[in-house]
Amino acid sequence: MVFQLRAENDMNMIVHPGSSSELRRQSWRARLLGSPFVADVLAAADRQLVHAPRTAALIANWQGDAAAAALGLRLNSAVHALARRGIPPVLKALFDHRHNDFDGALATTFETEDRFIANWMRSPTQTNEVGRAAALAAALLVARGATGLPAEVLELGASCGLNLNLGRYGYDLGGRIAGNQDSAVHIAPRWNGSAPPAEPLEIVEARGVDLNPLDPRDLATRERLLAYVWADQPRRTKRLEQALEIAQLAVPDVEGADAQIWLEERFAEPQAAGTCRVVVHSMVLQYLGHDQREALGTMFQEAGHRACSKRPLARISFEWNQARTEVHLKLTTWPGQTTRLLAVCDPYGDWIDWRG
Repeated sequence: MVFQLRAENDMNMIVHPGSSSELRRQSWRARLLGSPFVADVLAAADRQLVHAPRTAALIANWQGDAAAAALGLRLNSAVHALARRGIPPVLKALFDHRHNDFDGALATTFETEDRFIANWMRSPTQTNEVGRAAALAAALLVARGATGLPAEVLELGASCGLNLNLGRYGYDLGGRIAGNQDSAVHIAPRWNGSAPPAEPLEIVEARGVDLNPLDPRDLATRERLLAYVWADQPRRTKRLEQALEIAQLAVPDVEGADAQIWLEERFAEPQAAGTCRVVVHSMVLQYLGHDQREALGTMFQEAGHRACSKRPLARISFEWNQARTEVHLKLTTWPGQTTRLLAVCDPYGDWIDWRG
């Protein structure tokens, strides 16, 4: 069978047929995508927004595309952050499932925490989904099979760098056991199709770039990332907590820079013979303009022309297709420039429909 597409973000990929309110639209999407609790939070927030004049004004006067800015996710994460702090108690009780008065809890929260919510929403979304590491690891196994070489990993849009630690996690990829089976982070997505090749997951170096990299050792950063996980998905929360614990000891190497400039500099660096340089990006291209995507493609072409069997190049892409109806896991390898669609995936790695 082929798994049905389920996603949290990007909720804006699905268009509600009629609702005019951004919060109502995103509530509808959350329910469609399997999160009734978040759907009820956003629906109540829409009804009770009159109690939060600062937040209401921020949403009403938002400059740009409110859906692309994920305002629903921002508001939900702000409310989740407050609940995790126990403020106010009626909201904490709602999130602990000790009552189901969504409207009463949201009205009280808006009355007392309007300034906090509005300030929180002014900052962009912050996610670093560890579940995607399973798809990336599967692609690395295919790349290893194609080249016979260990990987030097470069990640674009690395955020907190948690997926740079993917070699420290354990995996069950359709019955193919890979990675560190003693790891606290063990990822076993629902799998359809054959297993990836039986190759070692060997990463000799992992570096990343992000415009605003996050430090996993910073408590505020950790809390922000956890607040962006939907409250009715405890398995994702637990996995993120465990990945953050690993990152306390094995701090990912993420540089704050423009991805295009950074990658150009990395391509200019000598590549060690006997390694495959692998550039990874997941859910990044949607945030780049057409010219940026074109420039990125040109850089890969130029670097690919310099690749050889002793110093091959690979690109692993975990991105929406052009119609934004499916997330495609693709692998391109050089020399020769061969591109393969390896899988159709859940945006957060919950399931993988393997085509490789």
